[in-house]
Order: sequence, then structure tokens, then C-alpha cells
Amino acid sequence: MDLMFFVNNLLLGVGLAMDAFSVSIANGLSDKCMTRKKGFGIAGVFAGFQTLMPLLGWVFVHTLLSLFEVFSPFIPWVALVLLLFIGGKMIYDSVKRKEECCSGGVTIAALLVQGVATSIDALSVGFTIAEYEFLFALVAVLLIGAVTFIICSVGVYVGKTFGAKLSDKAGVFGGIILIAIGIEIFLTGVL
Repeated sequence: MDLMFFVNNLLLGVGLAMDAFSVSIANGLSDKCMTRKKGFGIAGVFAGFQTLMPLLGWVFVHTLLSLFEVFSPFIPWVALVLLLFIGGKMIYDSVKRKEECCSGGVTIAALLVQGVATSIDALSVGFTIAEYEFLFALVAVLLIGAVTFIICSVGVYVGKTFGAKLSDKAGVFGGIILIAIGIEIFLTGVL
């Protein structure tokens, strides 16, 4: 492992974390009373998925390559459907409970779906690290996960800060962000 290995994988982590960063902002927007512990939990879920998915991609390359090639065209569609659903639900819930002071924010189920939706494209990173031996691949995905955790922690904080200022419009804004991310992932994957 040399310096370029670390730099490349840290930059790869930054690139992969951008969708999760945006969703973290949306989650922070939707819960203006979010605790630091919950914010770190959200960042941890995204980091976990961004760590797991490339490692699964690496395993697929080394074991089930033909299966992944069949699944690959559906990745943008899956991300689009999941984020449209979550974003629409966030908007609906925000409009429905305007009078509540502190909503519960994102549920665990919704957070897991967000984690899958924002990291499913990271499966393809397994192809880029396929030449690595397992130990190198493990270090690479751990670097990606650490970068994602830091970036998403910042995203939740930014969202919470603006969410407190935007008050009742924050959930709608967060839902719109999720829908926009879903459309962007879809268009990038299809075009």
C-alpha cells in the first residue's frame, strides 16, 4: 500500500458519498430536534452501506460476475423508485403534520432504504478494486466508509441547522432533494 492507494480510495470515497451527503442534509432538514447521537447513527448507516456495497461488488467480481452484469441495468431504476417513494413520503408527512413541534424524522426502515438507494451504484466500485487482494480491498472499502461517515455527519448537521431555520418547509424541501437525487441517479445510469 502506497500513498496513491490511500489518496485514490479517499477520493473514491468522496465521490461515492455525495448522494448520501445530500440525503443526510434532507434527513437533517426533516428533524430539527435531531440529537447528535441520531445524526451520527444516520451517518453510520450510510457509511456502513458505502463500505458494504463495494465489498459485495468485489465479491461478485471474484465469484458471481455474470449475475452482476444481468442486474447492472436495473440499478438506476431501483434507486429512482426508492428515492421517489421516500421523498414523496417525506413531503406527505411534512404537509400532514405541520402542527407538530418535533417530528420523529427519518425512521429506521426509511434510513435503510435510503442507504441502499444511495449506495447501490457503489456495487460497481467492486469492479475498480477487483485487482486488489482481499486485504487491500478491505482497506479500500474501510477508507470509503470512513470518508462517508465524516461527510454524512456534516450533511446531517447542515440539514439540521437549516431545518431549524426553515421550520415547516424543511420536510418538503428534504423530500424534493431526495426526488431530485433519485432522478439524477436514474439519468446518470441510463444516459
